[in-house]
This record gives sequence, C-alpha cells and structure tokens, in this order.
Amino acid sequence: MPGVSSLPRSTPEDQGLSAAAIDAFVAAMDASEQEFQTVILLRHGHVVLEAEWAPYRLADPHTLYSVSKSVTAIAIGLAVDAGLLTIDDKVVSFFGPEDLPETISDNLAAMSVRHLLTMSTGHSEDTVEKMSQDRGWVRSFLGFEVQHEPGAPFVYNSGATYMLSAILQRVSGETLLDYLQSRLFMPLGITEATWGSSPEGINFGGWGLSLSTESMAKIGQLALQHGVWEGSQLVPAEWIEAATTKQVSNDNQTNTDSRLGYGFQYWRGRHNTYRADGAFGQFILGIPDHDAVVIVTSAASNMQAELDLIWDHLLPALEGKEVPVVARPEVLEIPAPTGPAAQGGDGQTYTFGKNPGFLESVRWDADGSASLTFGSDTHLFTAGGWRESDAGSERVVTTSYGDGDALVATIRWLEGPHSARFSCRIADGRMTLDGRLNVSFAPTEFTLTSE
Repeated sequence: MPGVSSLPRSTPEDQGLSAAAIDAFVAAMDASEQEFQTVILLRHGHVVLEAEWAPYRLADPHTLYSVSKSVTAIAIGLAVDAGLLTIDDKVVSFFGPEDLPETISDNLAAMSVRHLLTMSTGHSEDTVEKMSQDRGWVRSFLGFEVQHEPGAPFVYNSGATYMLSAILQRVSGETLLDYLQSRLFMPLGITEATWGSSPEGINFGGWGLSLSTESMAKIGQLALQHGVWEGSQLVPAEWIEAATTKQVSNDNQTNTDSRLGYGFQYWRGRHNTYRADGAFGQFILGIPDHDAVVIVTSAASNMQAELDLIWDHLLPALEGKEVPVVARPEVLEIPAPTGPAAQGGDGQTYTFGKNPGFLESVRWDADGSASLTFGSDTHLFTAGGWRESDAGSERVVTTSYGDGDALVATIRWLEGPHSARFSCRIADGRMTLDGRLNVSFAPTEFTLTSE
C-alpha cells in the first residue's frame, strides 16, 4: 500500500508492463498537438511513470479546475458517513429565510443533495456565471428558476457543486478545505492543498482546488482502492462505488468519453473507466480493469484527443499487447521561443483596459527588455530562454524576442495550464498589442491599443 509521505516507485516490468511501451507512450504525448505538462501512471499502487515537461514540475501545486468537483464529492461522502446529512435531504432544508426566495417553487422544493451530486438539478443551463455576479451566491442560486423537475436532463452545473460546498459548511461548521484537512488530506500526506472561496467565504467546490500531481495520484489511488489507505477505510467503499458508477444518463454530451454516464461528480468513460475531469485537460483517470490510474496536467484544447491518445498508446500496453517501439525523448521540455533582443523600446509605460489576458501595462526599454504588469505582479521579460520571475507567489517564467519592429513577450503561469503571448508595437505615441492565449474560457486572440 502507498505510504503517507509518497507513493512507492517501481519499474514498469515489476508491475507487468513493458518499459519500451511506456517510453512509446511518453513519446506520443510529447509529439501530440495537445500540450502535456506532467503525468503520473500508477500500476498496482506503484508509480511506474512520472514525467514533467520543463519548466513545469510534478511537485508544484496545479490548478485543477473541475477535478475539484470529485474531491468535493468525497467530502460529501464523508459527511454522509458521519450522519451530518443524507443525499435525499432537500436543498432548501439547509438554508434560512435570508437565503430562500419568498416563493419556493415545486421544482426547487424537490431538489435534493442527490440532484446536486448528479448535475440533474432541473436547471436548463449552468448557473455559475449568473450566480457569481452576486455577492450572495447561495441566495442567487436558490433564486433561479428551476425549469424542469429535478432528476430530469443532465446539465453540467458548477453552481450545483458550489451548493454542495455551502451545505457541507452549514452542517459541519467548517469550510470544505478545513473539513478535508484532517479527514482526507492529512492521512494521504497532502500538505499543499489550497481552495479558492466566494465573497461569502465558501470554498468554490466545483473549481479552485490546487494540488501537486502526486497528490492527485494519491486521490486517484484511494478511489481505485475503494477508499482504503494503508489499511484504514478513509472513505466508505459504497460511496466510492456510487460516485464512480453511472447514476444518471448524460448522452446529451458530444465527446465520446463524456456521454457514457455521470456519477457523483465523476464521469464515466470507455473501457470501464471513470475520471475526475478539469478544464484544459486536468484529470485523474481510474482504469480498474487494469489496476491503473493515470494523472495528467496539461493545456489541452481538445480533451477528447487527449483521452484518445491514452486509449491508442497506453491501453494496449496495459493489455499486454505489443506496441511499436518509439524512443522516449531524452529531454522533455516546452522550449522558450527565441530570437534577438527586441529593438525600438522607448522606456514609456503603456496601459490597457480590461482584456482577456489580464494585462494592465507594458514598458519596453531601449535595451530590449520589457516589464509587463498583471494585477499586482510586474514581470521582467528578456531574450535568451525562460526566465523565472521573482514577482508574486506563483511560479512564472517569461521570455521575449524581437520580430522586426515588434516585441514578442511570452509568459507561462506554471501552477496552471495558462500561457500568453503578446506582440507589441509602438507608433505615434501609442502601443498596439496582439494577444494570444493558449487556452481560455474567453477569446484566445485579441488586439489592444493603449489608453
């Protein structure tokens, strides 16, 4: 069994796998159009593959996006086991008049914890965007029209997971993060967990959790072991079983691996798999038929392509089939774009209005260096490869080069999937900037002119 401080390591051969097949899988990841950043493969509870594409690191915390939902579901399972609630409790029963609408519709009255867990609340669309426009997110959620009887169509709804976090906080007196610290994270040896919160002091639940890749692997292995860790039943086995099996139909989804059923905040997939799944390709993939777990952090524009790569290149190895021999690259890295130092800077600071890249200002100096400000953090950009910034608490690398009359500045925020490239030109006392984001919920390309 894995220890609390770190997972045991093993050679692939000792766990019934071909090392050459694992190398070929890594080579396929490296050659993919999808950008992989870290990966861990567990087989029979042992790490048989761990890889990081520099400048990313396995040990760094990583924004998990909706992988957070599956961890929230584990917390609800613990609370159910402790007798704090049942999944058939009605959502409105946890909240008082200050949060409830004056008139409670029949559909809202019928909504239960089970419906929150299975994304079958009866809403016709995700509530999170409208909900987050109000400081009182709980009141906002409960005030929305519930168009269908709960249990009806599956509609992916991050607002529903936020409500699970709110309910847990009501019944336990602790935030979701605090509730999990002694009950899950500490027994697993997870010490770096952070979780963002709403203006009303409730952890987001559906997003906002940050963990290292190895900590993600521990959670994946815990699920594969039916909630057992080092001989102790941390999470009830029946809860893990319910969470990772099909509870509702979601065949209204488009991706092949996202329309085979939804559990309690877990997706079902092909080959009898389940996964915790986060935007831009963060996931914990359980493959029980082969006693394996795959953990990936990435910046993927096509998450189905990412899963297809696993089915095409890793699954045959798990099945013991021969695979083509492809050498693993000697160095795994995401290289910095390079070129000469940018010429033409005037040392002036140019400011910009609200934009998808969160860029506030640019100063381009005559020596070719530049300073770009995002919120309270100002980062220095120079030519010659990645430069780790010393601004802010998050790991960030930057680089720049000159392209004709343009300064091309690239930044990577290493504790998440995001990077951005800004091509800047100065003319007639103003700066024009063409921005490109690798992945984003907003437009990935935009043009700005300084104020």
